[in-house]
Amino acid sequence: MTNRQARIFAIASTAIAALIFLVLTVDSHRQFPELTQSETITPEVVSGMDVWHEYNCINCHTLFGEGAYYAPDLTKITKHRGEPYLKAFMADPSQFYDEKKHRRLMPDQGLSDEEIDDLIVFLDWVSNVDNQGWPPRPIMVAGSYVPGSTEAGEKGGSAEGFVPPGTTPVTAEDDNRAQGQYVFRTASPACSACHSTVPGGDMAGPSLAGMATRAAEIVASEDYEGSATDAAGYIRESIVEPSAHLVPGGMYSADGVSFMPTGYGESLTEKQVEQLAEYILTLK
Repeated sequence: MTNRQARIFAIASTAIAALIFLVLTVDSHRQFPELTQSETITPEVVSGMDVWHEYNCINCHTLFGEGAYYAPDLTKITKHRGEPYLKAFMADPSQFYDEKKHRRLMPDQGLSDEEIDDLIVFLDWVSNVDNQGWPPRPIMVAGSYVPGSTEAGEKGGSAEGFVPPGTTPVTAEDDNRAQGQYVFRTASPACSACHSTVPGGDMAGPSLAGMATRAAEIVASEDYEGSATDAAGYIRESIVEPSAHLVPGGMYSADGVSFMPTGYGESLTEKQVEQLAEYILTLK
């Protein structure tokens, strides 16, 4: 290619790219009203947005994936938690969690009833924006509110099993898996420091991608030396007794002893081990 041809190619490529960018920009602006539902913005929505900013909610939470990532993304929170639940939670977060047991970090902001109502209206408007499926999975929240009656905002009592009207509850199974993923990242030492969940991503320990399938195959194998009877049992055994069965190959053990730390049986509670195993079982 001559210099002249190269210049023509560069100019043409730039022009085509600029044209594509311009077309996509115009098309995006064409779709904004429909995608954002800007026509549904009311004074209450604007007021709720002001509450969101005034109390610096974004310092901990995210909307559309934008924020501090310290607390859950709230983009679809009104779809997963009904208005009565949200009102009661914002009025007094301590009713939902035992701070010593669940490490509740949500502060009581002292919101007025009007501020709570407007904030919920704002979050509901956010939840109806077409955001192409974000967040990718429902919000996971440990614990549940068990007020004395179904009236919004009423406190006290212990009506076990109560689900606020309009709420889409997270199942115990989903919650355990979410908590297990948290344990995976925060155990000491963190499981993620040695194990990847990416296929073929072996680190100090083997990748856990496909672990549910491999665990079932190992337990069914004639060479299995542990005491588990199913995949879940094998994963729990591997966490608390890593040398109970050594996978042939020699990369992760020596002289009959696994390189896996042996202290998780003491540093983790039985519940945490169960939650961690349930999370690993999702890695099929």
